[in-house]
Amino acid sequence: MAEAVLFDAAAVTAQVTEGIEKIQQASSTEELKALRSQYAGADSAMTKASKAIGSLPNDQKKEAGKVMGKLRADFGRAFAAREEQVKAAEEQAALAAETVDMTQPVTRRPLGARHPLAKLMEDVQDFFTSMGWIIADGPEVETEWYNFDALNFGPDHPARQMQDTFYVKGDKAHDAAGFVGSNMVMRTQTSSDQVRSLITHGVPLYLACTGRVFRTDELDATHSPVFHQCEALAVDKNLTMADLKGVLDKLAVAMFGEGAKTRLRPSYFPFTEPSAEMDLWFPDKKGGPGWIEWGGCGMVNPNVLKSAGLDPKVYSGFAFGVGIERTLLLRHDINDMHDLVEGDVRFSEQFVMGE
Repeated sequence: MAEAVLFDAAAVTAQVTEGIEKIQQASSTEELKALRSQYAGADSAMTKASKAIGSLPNDQKKEAGKVMGKLRADFGRAFAAREEQVKAAEEQAALAAETVDMTQPVTRRPLGARHPLAKLMEDVQDFFTSMGWIIADGPEVETEWYNFDALNFGPDHPARQMQDTFYVKGDKAHDAAGFVGSNMVMRTQTSSDQVRSLITHGVPLYLACTGRVFRTDELDATHSPVFHQCEALAVDKNLTMADLKGVLDKLAVAMFGEGAKTRLRPSYFPFTEPSAEMDLWFPDKKGGPGWIEWGGCGMVNPNVLKSAGLDPKVYSGFAFGVGIERTLLLRHDINDMHDLVEGDVRFSEQFVMGE
C-alpha cells in the first residue's frame, strides 16, 4: 500500500521558491521546460502537496488551498515572464546569426540562361491552349504501327529505311509472324501520338502534339538528328481546307507578328489528301519581305481515319506540322543550327529578356 503524502506548507513553499530562483536564471526555452517539469510537473512537490490537501481535516483544507493557490500563481507569473524574455533573446540571436552584410564582396558563379527553344515551345502550346485545343506528347520510342502504318506509310516507303529512321529493334517491316509494324523506332514525327489520341480520346478532337523527334540526318547548318516539332490535328464533322488555312494564318501571326500570313502549294504526304506545302510570308525575311517554306499540311487521309476506327464518310480532319527549330531560326535570323545545340550559355543569354 502506497505511503500517504503529508501536506507540509513550509517544505512546498521552499521548493517553489527554489524553482522561481532557478527560472530567473534560466537562459534557454529548453532549460525552462525542464524546470517546469521539475517544479510543477506530475512528480513535483507542488503536485504532491495539492493531492495531500484531501487528507487534511476539513477546517485546514481552506487555508492549505490558499497557500497552494498563491504558490502556483507565483510560479506561473515567474515562468511566463522569464519565458517571454528568453524567447525574445533567442529570436534576436537567430536574427543576428542569419544577418547578411550586402556590402561585402562575394564570389558568385554566374547563372545559366533558359534555352530559347523551351520558351518557343511554350509559346506554341499557349497559342493552341488559347483556342481550347489539347496539348499532348507521346513516347519518343514508338512502334512502327503508330509511327508509320497508322499514318498510311506503306511497308516499302523510303522513310522506313535505316538511312532515314533510327531502329531500336531491327529494320524489317515484318516480324517473324508476318505482321507489319512490330519493330520499335525512335519516333520520326510527333504525328504518331495523333493516332493514339484519336483512339483514346475519340472525336471531335482538336490536338497539338509538341516534342522531340529523331531522324538520321547529319548535324549541319540547317539539319540535326534530334529536333522538335509541333504537329496539329483537328477531326470533326464538316472540317475543310478553309478551316485549316484560318488556323495557319493565326499561328503565323502569333509566331511572327502582324503582317505574317501563309499560302498553300500542292504537294504529297502519305497521311494527308489533299496535301500542301505551307509557305510563310515573312516581313522580316533576310533580303526583304518574301515567301519561305515553313511546313506541311493537308486534309487527313481517309486511311488514317480508318486506322483510328473512324468512318471517313462521317468525319473529316486537317493536320499540319512545323519545326520548332526552323521557326526559331526564322524569327530571330539565326543562320546556323549548331548554335542551338552546342550549349554555349552566351547564345541563350541573348533571349533572357526577349521572346
